[in-house]
Amino acid sequence: MENRKIVVVGSSNMDMVVKTDHIPAPGETVLSGSFFMNPGGKGANQAVAVARLGGEALFISKLGNDVFGKQFSRLLNEEGIDTHHLLSDEDLPSGVALITVDKAGENSIVVAPGANAHLLSKDMDAALTEIANAHILLVQLEIPMETVDYVVRFAAGKGVKVILNPAPANILSQELLQCVYILTPNKKEASMIAGIDVTDMESAKAAARIICAKGVKNVVITMGALGALIHKDGDFSVVAARKVETVDTTAAGDVFNGALAVAVSEDKSLEEAVDFACEAAAISVTRLGAQSSIPYRTELIAQKLNTTQR
Repeated sequence: MENRKIVVVGSSNMDMVVKTDHIPAPGETVLSGSFFMNPGGKGANQAVAVARLGGEALFISKLGNDVFGKQFSRLLNEEGIDTHHLLSDEDLPSGVALITVDKAGENSIVVAPGANAHLLSKDMDAALTEIANAHILLVQLEIPMETVDYVVRFAAGKGVKVILNPAPANILSQELLQCVYILTPNKKEASMIAGIDVTDMESAKAAARIICAKGVKNVVITMGALGALIHKDGDFSVVAARKVETVDTTAAGDVFNGALAVAVSEDKSLEEAVDFACEAAAISVTRLGAQSSIPYRTELIAQKLNTTQR
């Protein structure tokens, strides 16, 4: 049987979230709001999304040897994620994210990366055999770019499908982009990579053409309420966004990418995979928090049945 393992390399953060009426302007103090903590980090969120949505996930990350790190290890194991390549840093704390969520569900995030910033290329070496034998490598940019470059080039060289979520926005080399099977930028990230402003579907199409010309095989630009634009084999298609009442957009992009990886690992077409990812992300934005918002596969099945029966 073909190996369907999805290796996720990325960050783990403890999210400290305040929900309030509006995101403070510089110098402003807002007294109203509720506070909670929730495990997050783009890498961990995507690994949890893979596991909950039916994929086989192996997660490579670096935690601090602290209370958050110990809690992360336990929670990830409870999700059924393979964590035997989860690393501990004796000197640096676990990553922390400070998140403000307004009443419209939009957020503002500041991350103190801690041990995430020391997930180094050499830390990948113990897992290279498993990466080489994986079906998909899923990576984001909350870890050092040198590490991203190293693991992406290695995986692509072994014929592994690389899904790169270029978030937070960063400059990517053409050599790196040529190793990517699916690139999943949002509007801001697509603008940075393509060098043009992405504001609507027409500008997104122009950006997708530029990005594919740099060597990326497939581009999926997430466009918020406009849906997701797919550029594949020179053709475009759009998957519509689901209409839901947004509570919190934190981790919606991570849910999208985890779901996309699962669907691709199941040999769904790219259009089917993006549709599956949009469904999962739509559920996540109706809930507060990062990993607390990630749906299970059974929820997507139930939602599809409800929609069909209406």
